[in-house]
Amino acid sequence: MSIIQASHILVETLEAVTQLHQQLNEGADFGALAAIVSKCPSGRNQGHLGSFGQGQMVPEFENAAFALDIGKISEPVRTQFGWHIIKRTG
Repeated sequence: MSIIQASHILVETLEAVTQLHQQLNEGADFGALAAIVSKCPSGRNQGHLGSFGQGQMVPEFENAAFALDIGKISEPVRTQFGWHIIKRTG
């Protein structure tokens, strides 16, 4: 089973995630944004989720995270929890 490490930012609306994605593409710091705006408790830790394997996250999130190269961010991903931007960290 593959294990990866990732961070994420969780927001409630498409508008918010679109603005975040633009800021990140323009060079904003992922961890700093996560700490400020993420609705997930992981925001307190700059969005770090730690390590996880396949089958541990909801499918939409997992598929996006596992498709990323290390250091890259995802396009906005919608799950039952809201809108995410995912960064694969390891």
